[in-house]
Amino acid sequence: MDPMNRGPEEYGHDGNHTHENPADPADPARSGRTPRDPMTPDFGQPAPVLARTVQLVSGDFLLTVNPVDGSEIEPCPPGERPAPPAKRTAADRAELRRASMPPVPPGPALPRLPLLERQEERERLVRLLARGRSVILTGPAGSGRTALLNAVADDCADLAPDGVVRLSGYRRTSGELLHDLFAAVHDAPLHRPERAQLLEHVHEIGAVVVLDDLEFGGAALDELLDATPECAFLIAATPDVAAPSADSHLEEVFLGGLGRGGGLELLERAVGRVLDDEEANWAGDLWFESEGLPLRFVQAGALLRQRDQLRADPHAFEENGYFGDTPVDAPFADDGHDVPLPSLADGAAPAALLASRLSPAARATLKFAVALGGELPHQAHLPALVGDTHADAALAELVGCALVTPVGAHYRLAAGVRTQLEAVGYAEEAAEYALGAAQHYAWWSGHPSVTPERVAAEADAVQAALAALVATESGAAVLLARTAAPAFAGGLDWGAWERALRSGQEAARNAGEVAEEAYFHHELGILALCGGQLDRARAELEASIGLRGALADKRGMISGRRALALVADRSGGALPGGRTAAGEEVPDARYEESASPPGGIPAAFALPEPPPEPDTLVTSRVAPASGAGPAPSRRSIVRGTRRNLVAAGAGALLAAVLGTVVTLGATSGNDDSPGDKVTTEQSAKEDRDGDGLNADKPQKDSTSRADDPGEDGVSDTSGSPTPSASDEPSDEPSDSAEPSDDPTKPTDEPTKPTDEPTKPTDKPTKPTDKPTKPPTTPPTTPPTTPPTTPPTPPESDSPPTSPDISNSASGPGSEDRI
Repeated sequence: MDPMNRGPEEYGHDGNHTHENPADPADPARSGRTPRDPMTPDFGQPAPVLARTVQLVSGDFLLTVNPVDGSEIEPCPPGERPAPPAKRTAADRAELRRASMPPVPPGPALPRLPLLERQEERERLVRLLARGRSVILTGPAGSGRTALLNAVADDCADLAPDGVVRLSGYRRTSGELLHDLFAAVHDAPLHRPERAQLLEHVHEIGAVVVLDDLEFGGAALDELLDATPECAFLIAATPDVAAPSADSHLEEVFLGGLGRGGGLELLERAVGRVLDDEEANWAGDLWFESEGLPLRFVQAGALLRQRDQLRADPHAFEENGYFGDTPVDAPFADDGHDVPLPSLADGAAPAALLASRLSPAARATLKFAVALGGELPHQAHLPALVGDTHADAALAELVGCALVTPVGAHYRLAAGVRTQLEAVGYAEEAAEYALGAAQHYAWWSGHPSVTPERVAAEADAVQAALAALVATESGAAVLLARTAAPAFAGGLDWGAWERALRSGQEAARNAGEVAEEAYFHHELGILALCGGQLDRARAELEASIGLRGALADKRGMISGRRALALVADRSGGALPGGRTAAGEEVPDARYEESASPPGGIPAAFALPEPPPEPDTLVTSRVAPASGAGPAPSRRSIVRGTRRNLVAAGAGALLAAVLGTVVTLGATSGNDDSPGDKVTTEQSAKEDRDGDGLNADKPQKDSTSRADDPGEDGVSDTSGSPTPSASDEPSDEPSDSAEPSDDPTKPTDEPTKPTDEPTKPTDKPTKPTDKPTKPPTTPPTTPPTTPPTTPPTPPESDSPPTSPDISNSASGPGSEDRI
């Protein structure tokens, strides 16, 4: 049951639990459920409770907060986009203000103390705000800054068109305050605008912004002021906060302590009577010791009220265990009515003495506050935490003694109180109390009846419990972060969401819970994606996918890959490192040319030069034909396996892709008949300049293609071969038989033509009437009988080109070709 909305059963606790034992949510008596009779037969399992999911719009994304597998994000469909937010009316702002105020303590209303010796500062602040100037009020803790801000806010209610907006800067950043200002002025449920939209909306807000407990200055404060040019800010901060920059144009007003007369008057108002001479002298010494801080006089007034109760009834606090726990400074008189004044030390540090006279529930509440770093749980949680159905009345005692002060929508220990309580032993059981608070908040925040807005209002106490248990009780911290973080996201408190996720991630790593750590990585990636931090989102999502892959969590991996694909889409392409959006490696085909257009490709898009590899020497093992003399030594330098592949594909690219057909010429005894041999004077080689593969130019006076169409009407084919002009065969090998020292160095000189033509065969083939039309594709089957004379390679200073597999049909050394 939601303790914030209690039913007729109240809290459902009995009186068996005391404040010494923190609440255990698993205990039926603590959770408001009647224990089931073990003898009662079980007729069926109860229906499982559905997970509480929240769907909201963040910028251009539709975010579904899923507490089970992780949040899901997608581009927001046009039908789901919210309408432009409308501004709230004055009545709506007043209702929102009442809802955001700290809870009123139960019991009789406490007297409201006047604002003494602050009239000059009050009028000055109102004048500056009326002129549109922004002011920062600097004063030490306990100087009454909040009371002065409330009075000035009432005086400026009608100055701005959007009224007065009250914000709390306690543990808030500049960006979070901008979102708080937007939510206070605009009615936009379940809508969190992105940065550009947020700046556009807050730029049009014209209000007096009362900002209390600011914790940052400098450039962050300048960013807040620059984003809201139509607002006048009244900011309260302590002297230890960074000063605003010189360009911020903030008027600074310093707030000090009260004078001696003002301190005595405030003490009398707090006590409710006139002070006697002894008490007045004691108050004068207290004023000197406390530097006139109003908080010390209010606490001193509580000490005098307790003294009055003891003077009326010496046994007034016996039921609270006062005399058994705390010694008194002086013994009581025999009549029981002579109660001495507190010592000056007790007046300057009154927390221990005041707490000793409180009820056990109030003291237990103070122990929870000390364990939570000064954060006081909401009064509705006190009965479950303390174990007393009337523990919510403890808040009235603490407020009446000024041991707690309001901060935003909740209370926390007043300045200096935590240190004073720790000195008298209130922190001895801090770990136990923090664990009890964490277990309670884990049960409460995950209950379906609790709205995300209520969990977000309790964010400070929840995060304090997380921080106290991350290193010591990692399992409890993981459970609390796991249940509270989705509620913070649904309640649009994304600052608390991020802090809870980081605390949960650290606790899961300490506890060795890999699945929970993957969940926190995923949520941090979603949060970074919504904030436009693509690099951080990619890193978090990849870490989550890796951990879930190790656990074989397919549903979690799918959710992470979808989000990672969205990151890649926003990044404008594939992810760095050669990975796809799903985290897979990109195949090699994406980095190489897979196909070419029918007409060839431009030189700029030719195949790139492969990286250098160790040279491999391939020599011919075919014996030369008899009678032809020693065959020239033909060697090819092939650069590794990849070089062989490029050389092997050169012929196919020339024939099928680049449209370059290797001329197949045949020599014969006369000039009119084509030969029956294929020459090697024209071959393909890779362009050393990176322009791709092209065909070598034919040698002069050698067999070449005709520029004019042949008899078949097809231009640029080998249908009209031209025999060599020379009739003398060549018996000497070419100078280019030996490879050059630098095989990669391109040649700058044209190919040296041979002096003599190729030696004709003994039996020339009878010429035909028409030249033979070459086949459209290079032959794939080598001839059964090699020619008697090997073709003479062209003389060149350049290294021999890579062999072409398309020309392996003829000529000796066909076995050389790879």
